[in-house]
Amino acid sequence: MTFRRYTSPDEDSGRWREFPFRDGDVVVSTRSKHGTTWVQTIVLLLIHRRPDLPTRLPGLSPWVDHLVEPLDAVLARLEAQRHRRVVKTHTPLDGVPFDRRATYIVVARHPLDAAVSLYHQGDNIDRERMRRLVGAPMAQRSAPRPPVEQWLASWIDNDADPVQVLDSLPGVLRHLTDAWSRRDRDNVVLVHYADLLADLEGQMRHLAEALHMEPPREDEADLARAATFVAMRERASLLAPDAGGILLNSQKFFRRGTSGAAAELLDPHDLARYHERAAALAPPDLLAWLHR
Repeated sequence: MTFRRYTSPDEDSGRWREFPFRDGDVVVSTRSKHGTTWVQTIVLLLIHRRPDLPTRLPGLSPWVDHLVEPLDAVLARLEAQRHRRVVKTHTPLDGVPFDRRATYIVVARHPLDAAVSLYHQGDNIDRERMRRLVGAPMAQRSAPRPPVEQWLASWIDNDADPVQVLDSLPGVLRHLTDAWSRRDRDNVVLVHYADLLADLEGQMRHLAEALHMEPPREDEADLARAATFVAMRERASLLAPDAGGILLNSQKFFRRGTSGAAAELLDPHDLARYHERAAALAPPDLLAWLHR
């Protein structure tokens, strides 16, 4: 099976070559800060039918590509699971083996809102610890980052290679365009962050149906409550994706959980520039769905 290999200082999608699929596996494929942890939690709540998951989320639903944990340890933990498995990746679907036994959930978010979240997440990562875990050399002292408004404007204009810089605007829209082209396949499910915000219970039912699972019953309202932003932030130490202890503060990972942050930061010129750039990078039907 041939698929594209994506690498970064702390990720390697080539690790997927060693992944042994099972019937019913769920692969959650997103760009950073698009709702990965949210959808992982929702699917696991549907599988376990209890508001308190049996163990910490990073252990229960590991990130296969992440180099902070040896692959053998990740695969052994997954092999020991007897329930339906949920696996995380930030790799586009063309970089993951496409197996008919699995369902692939791709989560989309307005790229500007995801970029604002990504900026703030950058202040919550212990970079030196991450470098030690992946065996990278210590970095030279870097200049302070610009204010978020300035950073976001430069992010819009960055013409990075979408295969090399996946969290750039070209990288984000390439990931989503690839998923959009597969949306008619019966084992590919697209989920929009805004829909999760607007109708969490409805989206849980939608995901249950797509995964051929029983939707939450009236007497299981605690499942939807456990998937709200407030409830997840209260359980940040259990749910934040911090397998290697690289987050400085797990609760800050759940910073805001809303949409519209970028519109508060950018002036009309920068917003217009964003839409001009997006129109050149993604098909109009995807953008109409993404921006609504």
